[in-house]
Amino acid sequence: MENHDNPLSFGKAHSLDIFDNLPIDGFNVITKPKILKLKTKSGPVQIVGIPWPTKNSIAISNKCAFKSSQNITDYICTAVGQIIESLANELDTKTPSIFAGHLTVSTGIFSGSEKRAIYGNDPTFLPSQLTIKPFDYIALGHLHRHQNLNKDAYPPIVYPGSIERVDFGERKEEKGFCLVTIEKKGATRYEFIKTPTRNLVQIDIKLKEKRNQTDQIINELKKQDIKNAIVKIIYHVPEQEKDNVDLQKINQACSEAMYLASIVPIRKKPTREKRSDLKISMNFENLLSSYFDTKPQLKDKKKTLVEKAVLLYKQSKNPQKET
Repeated sequence: MENHDNPLSFGKAHSLDIFDNLPIDGFNVITKPKILKLKTKSGPVQIVGIPWPTKNSIAISNKCAFKSSQNITDYICTAVGQIIESLANELDTKTPSIFAGHLTVSTGIFSGSEKRAIYGNDPTFLPSQLTIKPFDYIALGHLHRHQNLNKDAYPPIVYPGSIERVDFGERKEEKGFCLVTIEKKGATRYEFIKTPTRNLVQIDIKLKEKRNQTDQIINELKKQDIKNAIVKIIYHVPEQEKDNVDLQKINQACSEAMYLASIVPIRKKPTREKRSDLKISMNFENLLSSYFDTKPQLKDKKKTLVEKAVLLYKQSKNPQKET
């Protein structure tokens, strides 16, 4: 069972509950750590299944009361690691064995919007916690990118990834599924089979000054194959210009696209000058000195300007009498 299917509260049903009650042969829903022993045409296979570990399902202990979120996450990692090792010890070492888990492995590569999970408190596991005997294949879910985290060793640790592109961060990734073949105990191979995916096209253009902004975007669109694609447009407005893009014309230019997801203008935030820390109690010379400190372009002339200004100020206070 995956993280998206977990209920937020205790005792509530999850979205896959119904499948456990349907008369479907060969379909198993794993809601808690367990061992499945399956009979196939080629012989028996044993599977250790670990669903997405949550605070609701694992960290139910008095020792976790009043602990921080990170402390509870560390506890979950330790507890699940011990469960995996315990179940592995129950397996027949002569029978092909598969570990199937919905987990985050520390060396896994995130993609697209899921990168934000790196900054969260998801339980994270080391490859060494999974590649233990007698497992012949580590089948994982959670990360959207297809990857083998144990390429140069046995057993393979494989994320097949999602079968479809979820957002524009995944627009360049190939998607598919894995066909796993266990030839015999200790000899497992897999093949990544690609699936057709929707075409995501992202236009990212820095508009040039003193040129028609709308035309620049449309010309960039013409360079891309946007027919039946999902399109996202990001344009950077020149610092000294207003945003003059005609959104209606942009929408018309994308008429062959399946969907125009968004048009995002980017403007560089203007640099605000630092205000000088002026006080009424400061004398005239110090006021001027503080003011010129906020003008880097006058740095080399500061001393001279202050001296001239002070001289003029004194003269204005004591004007010379005309002769």
